[in-house]
Amino acid sequence: MNRSIHSHLLFWPIFTAGLLLDLWSKAAVFRWFENNSRDNFTIIEDFLSFRLALNSGAAFGIAEGQRWLLIAVSIAALGVVLTVFFFDTAQRKIITITLALLAAGICGNLYDRLFNNGLVRDFIDVVYWPGKHWPAFNVADSLLCIAVGLLFLSSIFSRRLGQKRAQQQK
Repeated sequence: MNRSIHSHLLFWPIFTAGLLLDLWSKAAVFRWFENNSRDNFTIIEDFLSFRLALNSGAAFGIAEGQRWLLIAVSIAALGVVLTVFFFDTAQRKIITITLALLAAGICGNLYDRLFNNGLVRDFIDVVYWPGKHWPAFNVADSLLCIAVGLLFLSSIFSRRLGQKRAQQQK
């Protein structure tokens, strides 16, 4: 285990908070709709609402109905994330945060696949153009997107820093 205590103190609280927020939000929203006999709640007119959606696939319906394949892919992805976390020696904070967000997002949707008959509970509905809705998503999906964005930004800035250092050494 090459990780410092500081990395663990950053990773595990972010992972735990992200996973708990995802699981709590899914349970709370679905329970609220069930108790109020509704399937849609507008938050910002023509932009943001909550609506119940059960997804048997991955992003945009990829591998729809392939529960065991998606479980296997999730477990493999979680294994990769944890391997990188435990054995990466760079220990950059942004990467630790990214890995924690990835792990939380993976685990949130994996929980649904395992304990909700393979159906991931989605409820956030965004209208990106009049009459056009983005596919419903949840907090776990948001965590995964934020992590990918951080990874992208990190790679851009680390490349620029590397180029700057190389020029300074000449």
